[in-house]
Amino acid sequence: MSRKLRLDAVLIQAVIAGALSFSHLHDLAEAAGQDGWKAWAYPISVDLLLVAAWRRMRTQADNRAAWIWFVIALAASLGANIATAGLLDLEEVPAWLRILVAGWPALAFLGGTLLAHAPTTPEPAAPDTAPLTAPNPEPAQDITVERAPDPAPELPPVPAPAAASAPATAPPTVAVPPALLDHARKIADTHHATTGGRIDSAILRTRLNIPAPLAEAISAQLA
Repeated sequence: MSRKLRLDAVLIQAVIAGALSFSHLHDLAEAAGQDGWKAWAYPISVDLLLVAAWRRMRTQADNRAAWIWFVIALAASLGANIATAGLLDLEEVPAWLRILVAGWPALAFLGGTLLAHAPTTPEPAAPDTAPLTAPNPEPAQDITVERAPDPAPELPPVPAPAAASAPATAPPTVAVPPALLDHARKIADTHHATTGGRIDSAILRTRLNIPAPLAEAISAQLA
């Protein structure tokens, strides 16, 4: 019940304010030399510009042009209310006010045209509010597979170990290609930077896919 009474009170207040402002604009236009139907057209023009600017402001709140034309129309309405309140002699209207009244139709037409044909910014699409459950990130693992640039050369057969009673002899020297040695050195540097330790022959054998004697020979040269 209280909501209905408040709404009716607002409508009554709007009707009273509109009627008074309409009458003041008519009186001012008539005093400025616009007689007959022309004096009644001025308040209609001001009110229409107010409504057009207000509708544009409702659909596009950040439109500066709509605010400017709303302020212009509001200033015309308030100016007429103040001018007809005894502050201006309506029998001797100054020339500048006659010029403003005479130029108002063109100004109102320009404002109405700009408001009617101003581009409307499309409303942004509503974002998808469905919760997205991201999987728990797993710790990154080093899965880089190092491959030798060139296949390992064929090695001569390893001789059978001598009898236990025979004196121990030095293992045969295995030739390491320079390209393979350079590649192994890069792998060793990467391993040292990652783990902080020195790479051994078993890791070199796995990374380079080479026989154990060649891996030991490379490890010995990298030491």
